[in-house]
Amino acid sequence: MNEDKSPEQLRAEIARLQAHNRELEAHSRELQARVSHRDEQEKRQRQAWMQEMFARGGEMGGLIAKRDWSSTSVGPVENWSQSMCMTLSLCLTSRFPMLLLWGPEYIQFYNDAYIPILGTKHPAALGQGVATSWPETWERGGPYLSIRENNELTFYQNARYNLYRHGYLEETYFTGTYSPLRDEVGRLSGLLSSTMETTQQVLLERRLHTLGELATRTASLHGTADVCEVVLKVIAEHPEDIPFALLYWLSDDGKLTHLKGCIGLDEQMAFSVPEQLVLSDIEASSGMETLAQVVHTHQVKTMDGLSPLLGDAPLLLHEQTVRSACVLPIEQGSGDRLAALLVAGISPYRAFDDLYLDFLQLVATQIGTALANARSHQEARARAEHLAALDRAKTSFFNNISHEFRTPLTLLLGPLEDLLSGSQDALPSSVHEQLSLVHRNALRLLKLVNTLLDFSRIEAGRIQASYTPTDLAALTRDLASMFRSAIEQAGLHYQVHCPSLPEPVYVDTEMWEKIVLNLLS
Repeated sequence: MNEDKSPEQLRAEIARLQAHNRELEAHSRELQARVSHRDEQEKRQRQAWMQEMFARGGEMGGLIAKRDWSSTSVGPVENWSQSMCMTLSLCLTSRFPMLLLWGPEYIQFYNDAYIPILGTKHPAALGQGVATSWPETWERGGPYLSIRENNELTFYQNARYNLYRHGYLEETYFTGTYSPLRDEVGRLSGLLSSTMETTQQVLLERRLHTLGELATRTASLHGTADVCEVVLKVIAEHPEDIPFALLYWLSDDGKLTHLKGCIGLDEQMAFSVPEQLVLSDIEASSGMETLAQVVHTHQVKTMDGLSPLLGDAPLLLHEQTVRSACVLPIEQGSGDRLAALLVAGISPYRAFDDLYLDFLQLVATQIGTALANARSHQEARARAEHLAALDRAKTSFFNNISHEFRTPLTLLLGPLEDLLSGSQDALPSSVHEQLSLVHRNALRLLKLVNTLLDFSRIEAGRIQASYTPTDLAALTRDLASMFRSAIEQAGLHYQVHCPSLPEPVYVDTEMWEKIVLNLLS
C-alpha cells in the first residue's frame, strides 16, 4: 500500500506520527510528574507520620529517631515496611512493656515501659540482635526457637530466665506472649512480645510458702532436737533462697557453739564444717570472726568467703558458685540471750537486698519461736511431772498417816467396848457415862481417819462407789438427828426438815453419811 502513496503523503503521515509521539511523550512526562508529586507527598506524609510516632514514643521514640539505621539489617527508616512501622507505633505508644524483634537477626525495638526489664543493657540493646544482647537466653533457645518451629503465638506464665542485666546472672520471672509478625506477602518477619516481670511476686509467694512450712511443721514439736531436725528439712526443700544452712547451738554462757546439723552440702564439705567452736578463741583473721560478732552484738552479719566453714571446694547452685552467707542470731523467748546461730547461704542468682534480708530474719524468728514453744512445753511438762510427784507424795502421806492413826484407835476402842458391854453394875454410873463419851469421841475420830483414808484413795483413783436403792430422806433425817442433843445443849433450836421422796435413790450410803456428817459437824 505504501507504494501507492506519493512522497508528499508519506511525509504527511510521518509528520502525524511524530506529532502523536510528541503528545504521548508530553502525556508521559505529565504522568511521571504527577506520580513524582504523589510520591513526594506520600514521602512527606510518611515522614510526618514517623516523626509524630517517634514524638509520641517517649524516650525510646527519641532514641530510635536519632539512630542511624542504615548500618543495620533493618535498613534506613525511609525503607521500613508499612507493617513494621505500624507494629513499632503500637509498641512505642503502649504503656505495657513491649519488645519488637524484626528481621532474621531479631533486631530489638522496645518502649519506655520495657526499659526496667533491660537493666544495664539499656540503651545498648536498642538495635542489637537478640543473640548479641541476650546470649544467656539465645543459647538456650527460648521462645524464639519455639515460634520459628511452630509459627504460632507463645504464652508463658512465671517463666524463669537467668538474665545478666545488673552485673550478675539474675533469677527472673516473666509472664506474657510472643506473637509472630508477617510482612506484606505473609512471610515471618519478626516477633512482638508483651511481657510483665513477675520476679518479686514469685519470690514473695515462694518465701511465704517456706515460712508457712516452718510454722506448720514445727507447731506440734515438743523437743528442741526435733525442732532443729525439722527446720533443716524444710530449708533443704527450698534451696533457691537458702542454698545451704548450718545450725549452731549456743551454750548457756554463749561462749561455745555446737553444730546441730547442716543441709545443702556434699559429704566432703559437711566433713569440713567445724563441729564445735570456742568463740573466745576465734582469731580476727580466721574468717570465722563473723560468728563471734553476731553472738556479741545480736546483729545480723554477712560472711564473704566460705572456705573457713566449708573448705576450698566450690559450692554450686545450678551453675553458679555460692560465695557468701548470712549469719543470723536466733533468740529464744524474751531475747535476752541467744539460743542458736543460723548460717544461711545467699543465692548467687539474687542480690542480697532488704527483701532478701527480711526473709532470712523471718526464718530466724520462726526458728526462735519454735524453739521457745518447745522449751515452754518441756518446762510445762517438767512442772506437771513435779506436781504429779508432789501429789503422789501427798497421797502416800495421807495413806500412811491414816493407817498410823487407825492402829492406836483400834487398840483403844477394843478395851472401851469390852468395858461398856459388861455389866452396868461393874462401873459407877458416872464412870460409865465418861467412858461412853470417850467411846463416842473415839468413834468420831475413827470416822475422820477413815474419811482421810478415803480422800487418799480418791486422789489415787482407787476408791469405788457402791450404789444401792435407799430411802434418802429417812437416812438423812437419822444422820442429822445424831447432833440434836449436842446442839440443843448449846441452847440452839435445831429442826430437821427433810420431806420424804416418792421413790428410792441410788447412792453409796457410806459416802452419803460422810457428806452429811462433815457438813453438820
